[in-house]
Amino acid sequence: MLRTRTIIKGTGSCIPPRLIPNESFAGHAFFEDYGQPYPTDKTARIIAKFQDITDIAERRYAAEDQLASDLAFEAGRAAIEDAGIDPETLDYVIVAHNFGDLRPDNHRTDQVPTLAAKVKAKLRIANPECVAYDLPFGCPGWVQAVIQAHYFLQSGDAKRALVIGAETLSRVSDPADRDSMIYADGAGAVILEAQEHAEAVGILSHATRSDTLEHVGLLWLGTTFDEDSEDRQLYIKMKGRKLYEYAVSHVPGLVKRSLEKAGLSLADVNKVLIHQANGKMDDAILRRIGRLYGVSELPTDIMPMTVSWLGNSSVATVPTLLDLVRKGKMEGHSLNSGDVAVLASVGAGMNINSIVYRMP
Repeated sequence: MLRTRTIIKGTGSCIPPRLIPNESFAGHAFFEDYGQPYPTDKTARIIAKFQDITDIAERRYAAEDQLASDLAFEAGRAAIEDAGIDPETLDYVIVAHNFGDLRPDNHRTDQVPTLAAKVKAKLRIANPECVAYDLPFGCPGWVQAVIQAHYFLQSGDAKRALVIGAETLSRVSDPADRDSMIYADGAGAVILEAQEHAEAVGILSHATRSDTLEHVGLLWLGTTFDEDSEDRQLYIKMKGRKLYEYAVSHVPGLVKRSLEKAGLSLADVNKVLIHQANGKMDDAILRRIGRLYGVSELPTDIMPMTVSWLGNSSVATVPTLLDLVRKGKMEGHSLNSGDVAVLASVGAGMNINSIVYRMP
């Protein structure tokens, strides 16, 4: 029997041009929270330990004249070209982000009009029935936007949607905070299309949870750790250890729940595409997923990673990873017909989500 399935018709990404290696932070004076600065002769040791903990060796920053909406436009345009569709046939343009458009010299967020409205205009889409809106949901924003678009397509209200994740975290990174080395810029996008298929393909299931009562304060905006500075702009802050513990404790169970909803197990999964926040954290999450299924050894190619060279670009990490794998741009990784992929993320809120997808 034919059923309406939500299919990824095309993907795209925008990897910004500025490559920032860890050595670029050698001149920074890092502080331990709102306390004393670390001795400058320890900076090299801090950077080396950071790479050992996170696997991040370099990241990408947007050019001085690029905004998040510009990155989103480039990724969206690439996805449209890959799908081979007329952008006028889109029913939705949804952009997931957290900080809007930020200029290099001013952290005041610009979200009027929405980034989605700016992207729609840049794409020259005239169709007034193409609805453009933004979705802020922490780092899992893009995955959640895909889930929302899936509902629109399944309802019959829409046939096609462009879903983008874009962020310029480098512009809300405190240079006095060691965590500033984690953050990066970028954008990724998909075209989702409602198609009739007899077999179970496309989005098979999804799951989301929000743990706000005890965990809402794990990420927030605050002033620079350098209290002697006259800089009063706000920067992203996080309780890194507690965030790590939360993610490792809760992401595996939600991934398992999404697989159960699809009637699948970990043995059916070919790829786990997870938010690229911390390489060691993602390894720990994957091991715990394996333990939930009584599996101690997982295929070495099940979880492709970009965090070592792209850093953490928040909502952009999962769609960028998907685009690179889908187009065969990551050595040793591919997605073929019939393959099952899990797309999962975790971030501010705290929020977690997971999608189970089978390639048509």
